Amino acid sequence: MNNNSLPHSWNSASLSDLIVFAIGGDWGKEPSFGDLEYVDVRCIRASELHNWDQEKGRTAAPRRIKKSSLASRKLMDGDILVEISGGGPEQPVGRTVLIEKSVLLQNPEIPKICTNFFRLIRPAYEISSAYLNNYLRYFYKSGKVVRYQAGSNNLRNLKFNDYLRISVPLPPLNEQQRIVAKIEELFSELDKGIESLKTAREQLKVYRQAVLKHAFEGKLTARWREENQDKLESPEQLLARIQQEREARYQQQLEEWKAAVKAWEATGKEGKKPGKPKKPLAIKINSFTTPKNFPNGWISIQLRELFESAQNGLAKREGISGKPIPVIRLADVKNQEIDGSNLRSIKLDDIEIQKYELSRNDLLCIRVNGSPNLVGRMILFKHDNVMAYCDHFIRFRFSQGVVLPSYIQMLFDTQIVRRYIELNKVSSAGQNTVSQTTISALAIPYCSLMEQKIIVSRLEEQLTAISAVKAEIERNLQRLESLRQSILKKAFSGQLVPQDPKDEPASKLLERIRAEKEKMSSPTRRARKPRRKTGIEKGTSDEAIMGRSSIKERMMK
Repeated sequence: MNNNSLPHSWNSASLSDLIVFAIGGDWGKEPSFGDLEYVDVRCIRASELHNWDQEKGRTAAPRRIKKSSLASRKLMDGDILVEISGGGPEQPVGRTVLIEKSVLLQNPEIPKICTNFFRLIRPAYEISSAYLNNYLRYFYKSGKVVRYQAGSNNLRNLKFNDYLRISVPLPPLNEQQRIVAKIEELFSELDKGIESLKTAREQLKVYRQAVLKHAFEGKLTARWREENQDKLESPEQLLARIQQEREARYQQQLEEWKAAVKAWEATGKEGKKPGKPKKPLAIKINSFTTPKNFPNGWISIQLRELFESAQNGLAKREGISGKPIPVIRLADVKNQEIDGSNLRSIKLDDIEIQKYELSRNDLLCIRVNGSPNLVGRMILFKHDNVMAYCDHFIRFRFSQGVVLPSYIQMLFDTQIVRRYIELNKVSSAGQNTVSQTTISALAIPYCSLMEQKIIVSRLEEQLTAISAVKAEIERNLQRLESLRQSILKKAFSGQLVPQDPKDEPASKLLERIRAEKEKMSSPTRRARKPRRKTGIEKGTSDEAIMGRSSIKERMMK
């Protein structure tokens, strides 16, 4: 960082110059571990960071660690935790949290430590911990922390020794405190705005579910039914139409099969003979009901009676021969839409293409996903290009004369269907799976095709309006987050609060920190094998462990 761009009384220093102690965490043993050399602690993990501002580590894990380990790792007021391992493609490591009294007062009789996925750093006494933590958070949000990442996309590590060399703009101590006070004042106003927007977003979710619920209870089309009594179908007529459509589709498939057999024979019966389509069975008597609370002309029927076919996706990830066909993966689904910008192709033979090819208005059900909120969601295929799909999906194909695929897709976003998925999914090794059998057995509200069209039309209109409001809320949230970064940028360039000529320059402050750190180095320590210097000695002498406290005590004398 160029000191010429900073106010006269400021300076800049590496992070290692501003801290007196750094050490890794300790995960220890289970709470039931009975060794007397071990003591109870609460261990802060990465999961505590998600809601840190509200919970302040309240959910820290009960563990037991050695007394000797606790002596150097016990968290103190003013410590900063730096995440050094974890993260992923969308979340780099390097997040930080400040240990305040409110953290230590959670189960105050039990000492707090951090897991080994963190580094504990202890700022020198002349450094405001809140100021330093604000800068480290600003550094993280700026994206610069990505330069200090190592490891794979799924598990990243922070190159901590390099991270310690980052340059930190340093004002006089009094100005650090004024900056922190101003940041807290401005952030408090921002937080109120953010909270209001988040509340509005949650209310919008509730409203969206209410609209969907009304639609599939028949309330959205109640007036239409009153005005169109002559167009309503009885349960018997609904079932008869489903059966007729299935028979008509079977006859069409039969003609297509006969043509395929002739073509196969004409080519000398090369390859496998085309399979004859199965004759549709009559609708099972236990597959449908007419609940008393359903509107006139509605029935409850299992999904299996409505679709033409269901097929799990392609398992193989590469092909040796055949035609290259784009294959849809989970990564190609964004907001329940197919994003065709980065599709990967696999060579498929003719039989595989016939089996896994998608047609316009097919529904892809997410069969397996790490997120329980995504498994079981339906994606409507709206493309005309030839595409296949991987085994993370189940393809459902419906006859257009029986049910609108968009009707089914919207139905699968309702709370009642989501609850059904939640109760019937299988979870293992962090993955949630729903089977074709489970989806097929779902009983759904079913009405005439004409009423389905009206429901879909009205839902599209209302859901589009809801999505527009949600998008505006998200834009405003993003603006406020950007404003937060702008405030921090001003803070760390000397533009947020005025300078006071009476303040002791930061250069004097740095001189004292260096002198104190030299005194803290233990001269009686046993010689060690030379190692790469980071500017921080991780000793276990009392002064090195206490850090901030020892300096504070000296200054008071």
